[in-house]
Amino acid sequence: MCRRSIRRGFLSIAVMALLSGCWSSKEIEDLSMYVGLALDVGEPTPLEQELERKGAAYDKKNEITATIQIVPAHSLGNNQDKSSKGKAPNFLNTTETGDSMFEIMRTYSIRRERAVIGHHLKTLVVSTRLLQKHRIDSIMDFVHRDNDIRPSCVVFLTEGRALDTFEKNSSGTVPAQQMRDFLQNRFRTNKIMKGVNLTSLNALLSSRQSFVLQNVISANGELEISGAGIIKGHSGKWIGALSQTDVESISWIQGNGQGGALKTYDWRGEPIVYEIKSMKSKRKAKVKGDDISFHVEIKSEGRFIENWDAQENPSKQEYLEKVEELFEERLKVMLHEFMRKIQFQYKAEVAGFGESLRIQSPKTWEKVKDRWDDVFTEVPVTFDIDLHITDFGSSTR
Repeated sequence: MCRRSIRRGFLSIAVMALLSGCWSSKEIEDLSMYVGLALDVGEPTPLEQELERKGAAYDKKNEITATIQIVPAHSLGNNQDKSSKGKAPNFLNTTETGDSMFEIMRTYSIRRERAVIGHHLKTLVVSTRLLQKHRIDSIMDFVHRDNDIRPSCVVFLTEGRALDTFEKNSSGTVPAQQMRDFLQNRFRTNKIMKGVNLTSLNALLSSRQSFVLQNVISANGELEISGAGIIKGHSGKWIGALSQTDVESISWIQGNGQGGALKTYDWRGEPIVYEIKSMKSKRKAKVKGDDISFHVEIKSEGRFIENWDAQENPSKQEYLEKVEELFEERLKVMLHEFMRKIQFQYKAEVAGFGESLRIQSPKTWEKVKDRWDDVFTEVPVTFDIDLHITDFGSSTR
């Protein structure tokens, strides 16, 4: 009986030790969580300049300006004016300039009473100006190595200042979270790409192939997803922008759009709109000797959702067949304009044709993968489009 009691006592002590938590843990109340990281060309803020004038300078080059967005407001300490509760933003932007991301992150600790942690980093925004000066893999090296940062963080580009996308907005939400939430609306529009997180970005960088990242813009307290930016594979730098229509074209070629609209004009110049309910795409690579070509088959079903021409009756099959041809012609124009941009203007294949070639003809891909962007400029691409209107909504007018 005594031995059983001793065993139970030791077991209770062991269980209590396991439940006591990690010996090296830090209370969350003693830390500041940042949910957003904005990276710009190195330009010290007036506050940084004043602090350096008073002796806060250290050995560095002003290559990159990093801004973190800390939430919630009460994690900043007890210095916040309680009377401003409900009026001030529920986040704080803190900016530091230097030439090492790790050093910048540690410098925040000498300006804030609570250490910052990146366990909840959701959004990373990079200025295209910065990516014209420095390779993206160099800029992102610390982010990929840091164990604090989760690989689910989504990466965006902006052609303005990345810091501007973190400013207080009219909706009252945390901008870093708002940008992340935009991605949930892909089922409504194919102008929104599938988010590129840090894991996906690392794979893209390892492939050394060109790719695109979603672009975000800010104006008058509002944020908007708008097109995409092209990162050149070999240089790792931003080389140009794609429009919202170009992003739609990518979704048609890849067949991964979840919703959206295709608008054109009828023979009287009146707007007509096709609502996308489904889309499928097949990219077939054809290889004959050293010659490579692609044929893309696109099929879609959708609804005739809007018609401004009062002289026509959408319930007539003859009319629906005519507008199907108009929608197909509009899509062809979009696709050919997009192909012109990536083949001749930017010379960067970002629509996934290389991946199709890798799967369908691995030996050919091995020969051309190191110079694929250049090879692709001379690759013919043809399209076969079949859009089918399944219904015309709840009105026959």
